Amino acid sequence: MNADFQKVIEALDIKFLRARYVQIQRPFVIKNFCDVDNALFLLHKGDISLRIGEELIEAQEGDILFIPAGKQAYIAYGKGEGAEELTYEDYLARRDEFFLSVQDGALYPRLEDSFSYITFSARIFDAVSFFANLDIPPFIISREAGLQRQVEDIMREEFEQSIGKERMLKNKTEELVIGILRYIVANNLFMEKLATNMNYFKDPRLIDILNYIKNYLSGDLSNKVLASVANISEDYVGQYFKAMMGINPQDYIEYQRMEKAVELLRTTKKSIREIGREVGYKDTAYFCRRFKMMFGISAGKMRKRTSLMNV
Repeated sequence: MNADFQKVIEALDIKFLRARYVQIQRPFVIKNFCDVDNALFLLHKGDISLRIGEELIEAQEGDILFIPAGKQAYIAYGKGEGAEELTYEDYLARRDEFFLSVQDGALYPRLEDSFSYITFSARIFDAVSFFANLDIPPFIISREAGLQRQVEDIMREEFEQSIGKERMLKNKTEELVIGILRYIVANNLFMEKLATNMNYFKDPRLIDILNYIKNYLSGDLSNKVLASVANISEDYVGQYFKAMMGINPQDYIEYQRMEKAVELLRTTKKSIREIGREVGYKDTAYFCRRFKMMFGISAGKMRKRTSLMNV
């Protein structure tokens, strides 16, 4: 397993995306939090709880909630009677009522009911979302002082306007991700899942398929084409892919197309029709239906937000 993790570290492409210092304005619940990026919450003061299984676990000050990309989570913010329970879509329409994004670094991290929020991407060979495809569920990192310091270092760097800021944020985020992996291994978390889902490091044919999908999202990605890329039979390629990744290739392709669509919605002014075509959907109405089914909100509403905490 250690050898596999060494390969992970060598193969991971890690990117810092955004960081916010957030103050909770009133208690509420998001029933189905879900982001296409990895999300991390460091609780400074106040109350945040995460549902794990059937139990709602209350984080302690200094704890970190980690929500892997694409995973849904039930998160309660603040404490008190009458906390409103919202869907993710409801929250996006009303987020100003619940959160204040604090811009003054001099206040960090001293405010009541506050937390740090960081998002990042982590991809294997820049082709596949790492934590999502390991099928790691949302979990709480309890009182890990080293990881807490790393999060706070990233936040302080984000508040600064010093030369080399982007490079520093990238380097510190890479250290943070390695720290999360070390925590998982040291505490024997999800080891069965990791042992099962590390298989793609052992077969270059799968990496060839993943890279081909990444580079040709708008093209023909039928099982026949994927079989040709990996030099295996068309009848076997679906079984092979699912055995390695735990998901059939067409479901994986749809997720990659939708993830790319989110990126284009956030970073370009292309129309929804153009974006649908760019990620492989000739029928715009079908693209919109599938997008809302996957993320719980329409492509138009997704475009209006840059991140969950950009308030």
